[in-house]
Amino acid sequence: MFVISTRNFPPDIGGIQSLMGGLSLSLLKHGPVKVFAEKNIRENKFDKHVGLDVTRVSGFKIFRKYRKANLIKEFSLKNSVRAFFFDHWKSIEKIDNEILKNTKSFCLIHSKEINHIKGSLLNKRMLKSLNKASFVISNSEFTKKLAIQNGLDEKKIKIIHPGCNYPIKIDNKNIDKAKELYRNCFPKIITVARLDRRKNHRNILMTIKNLKPRFPKIKYISIGDGEEMQSLQNLKNELGLGNEVLLLNESTELLKVALLEQSDLFLMPSIIYKKSVEGFGISFIEAASYCTGSVGGIAGGASDAIQNGVTGYLCNGEDLNSIYETIIKFYENDNFIEIGKNALTFSKNFRWDKIVKKYIKLI
Repeated sequence: MFVISTRNFPPDIGGIQSLMGGLSLSLLKHGPVKVFAEKNIRENKFDKHVGLDVTRVSGFKIFRKYRKANLIKEFSLKNSVRAFFFDHWKSIEKIDNEILKNTKSFCLIHSKEINHIKGSLLNKRMLKSLNKASFVISNSEFTKKLAIQNGLDEKKIKIIHPGCNYPIKIDNKNIDKAKELYRNCFPKIITVARLDRRKNHRNILMTIKNLKPRFPKIKYISIGDGEEMQSLQNLKNELGLGNEVLLLNESTELLKVALLEQSDLFLMPSIIYKKSVEGFGISFIEAASYCTGSVGGIAGGASDAIQNGVTGYLCNGEDLNSIYETIIKFYENDNFIEIGKNALTFSKNFRWDKIVKKYIKLI
């Protein structure tokens, strides 16, 4: 029996949610899986069809972690647990040490949640919590270095990249819808990400404006919602980007992948914003699985998800000229075609059936 305790889980949308959902389903092929997750207003439909044994924990946030820890303790005392998995150091923080003592445990780290000043209260809590786990699983080389820099013992850290189960089959209805949105445009550029400052949508829009004289039929589609939506809508209008830019605050899964398949560039030149930094970037791999190359930022762990000059390019997301010149390089001499093929080959390394075996080997 594998036990998973997570603050982030489908049907919620996001990188960590996809990671924990994919990990849970992949482990199911190696034994029974029990998931302890947060309540969600759309949970009933998802939990009914996902094929996992999921217990949803409700209540005020301050008490929820104690209740979840007690439920996990009760469950582990009645069942033989092969390994525990935690999505965040706060998920393992209140777990009884006794139930972890003779069982392998994994706590995943992503970047933002461990980026606390060394010696601060949050840093001390983080280190104490992570040290309870048998293994700390970093999503990238960058995140590993960040963890060591903030005081975690290097010997505890293993790098296991997030997995990806794309490509999935796309129906004709969504393929036609994606083609209709792009029409005869070129280049076809896309971002799938939450609209926060770290993802750098503002600089993307300004770059689209700068690229328009060179590519009169350029089209950029952003899929995602967040606190930056109204600001980006205002900027789009200020820049006079009408048909060139489409900001979709929501999309079905099938329309999203249809748009990825129709695009020729996945653009996300992330930056460091306050303590927020891109730890890996599973979206780059998802795009790659549809033969779409990427341009990402040099800040953070995108270098683990993009082979610079092979499956895409890295640029300085703070510098508009760097983003512009990198995109020009991506398209010149039809480079994007070969890059897309390379990206597709590279993405196969991240299939969940391969990634999950790295966890099983550690167990």
